[in-house]
Amino acid sequence: MSTVKIRKMVTFIDETHSEMGQIINPPTRRAAAVAVIENPFADGFTQDLEALMVIGEELGGLLGEKCVAVLGIEPAKAQSYGKAAMVGEAGELEHAAAILHPRLGKPLRAAVEQGAALVASSKKMGSMGQPLDVPLGHKDGAYVRSHFDGIEVRINDAPRANEIMVAVAVTDSGRPLPRVGGLTHEEVEGKDGLR
Repeated sequence: MSTVKIRKMVTFIDETHSEMGQIINPPTRRAAAVAVIENPFADGFTQDLEALMVIGEELGGLLGEKCVAVLGIEPAKAQSYGKAAMVGEAGELEHAAAILHPRLGKPLRAAVEQGAALVASSKKMGSMGQPLDVPLGHKDGAYVRSHFDGIEVRINDAPRANEIMVAVAVTDSGRPLPRVGGLTHEEVEGKDGLR
């Protein structure tokens, strides 16, 4: 039984076909899925944030699956992932942490198959229409520099004061023209989350 109260969901896809006069073939693609949810702890301090941890677990799989679907790929073809949350003014930053950190990762990893590396994350307080940057890193190897990236999401009417905007991003590639060295996607073993 779902415990999360979702007001709206939005998905984004970003495709880069050329950069600096260079054709990108195939295009690099980044997707983000965002849920705008009611903050059950708005307007007051609560010591026990378990309800937000449960919500994070629900959203990890839901948003990860939406990203994979909009990319039109098999889950194993996902290369990078990230997560972020923006809390409206009646909440607190720890509400974002409760959603993102304890339990969101496991169902997200299931949605993209494997995911040995830590999920890059960010959190902030904000108001309606403010941008939220979702950091990205390779899902199986933290040392893959070509996949250090991010995607911005913005919703004109979110988050309201008593809401939290929760975003997950997934890619099928790294940056358009990576050339700063480091481990490549093809070299990743995915055993320790680093290499």
